[in-house]
Amino acid sequence: MKVFITARIPEEVLARITREHSVETYDQDKPIERSRMLEAVQNKDGLLCTITDRIDKEVLERAPGLKVIANNGVGFDHIDIEAASARKIPVTNTPGVLTDETADLTFALMLSNARRIVEGDRMTRTGEFKYWAPLHFLGWKVNGKTLGIVGFGRIGQAVAKRARGFDMKVVYFDSSRLDPSQEKNLNVSFMPFDELLREADFVTLHVSLNPSTRRLMGKREFDIMKPSACLINTSRGPVVDEKALVEALQKGRIGGAGLDVYENEPQLSPGLAELNNVILLPHVGSATIETRTKMASMAADNLLAGLRGERPPNMVNS
Repeated sequence: MKVFITARIPEEVLARITREHSVETYDQDKPIERSRMLEAVQNKDGLLCTITDRIDKEVLERAPGLKVIANNGVGFDHIDIEAASARKIPVTNTPGVLTDETADLTFALMLSNARRIVEGDRMTRTGEFKYWAPLHFLGWKVNGKTLGIVGFGRIGQAVAKRARGFDMKVVYFDSSRLDPSQEKNLNVSFMPFDELLREADFVTLHVSLNPSTRRLMGKREFDIMKPSACLINTSRGPVVDEKALVEALQKGRIGGAGLDVYENEPQLSPGLAELNNVILLPHVGSATIETRTKMASMAADNLLAGLRGERPPNMVNS
């Protein structure tokens, strides 16, 4: 069958697909142009796409014979699930593959922000580091502080496990509360959303993007947080009202932030890049060799199963 792959994937994974099917690939790391996408999907049976591709009705109309859409990523809000389901096209993703990597990155952002690692690196490289002084370049402790986790699924719980090593008090908010035995095992406490924002020294977001979480963090929420608190977002960019975040950071309503995702990615809200109290990463939550290879392999499994007429392992529109 005919397959189109919208981005480069590891060679060993690509070889698995080409052994069974005729494959056309877009062999660049930058996102595919819209016109190229619309041309390439014509007469294809399978589509392996990434989170940067907008798969909407227009794309689906160009590929009336499409049998499966395999997304090389966890999030799938860039795919018109309703339109695909109406055409009886299975849509798949790669869940669970980046839990540890995202939890690790969350702590990297927390530590880097609290201890001003990026600022210090920049100062040292530019020759501004001239001396040690008792009150010079002070940051905040992480050990023993209160960590508020918003969204307590796989990644949120992995973050909580890492917090044990820092003797942190961990509180969480989620739409569904764990049972008491699970909370005891993870050494965490449930807390209403606003109370969590008031109490936490670090607030980290691990929610999916849906109407209830879009701009979950805005001016009201930043006003509730401690002036010294730090916000971490490694989930989805639109969960944060970026303009309100810039204002909160500029006016000292919160102490700092660490972002791996953005509201209008890759564009940043005006003023964000000029702030010293925010760390900005280029969406690298899953960017380890092991994870990106496993992610592509899972996407290939889903694709090949769909092309065989089987139920893909990770359908999101079952």
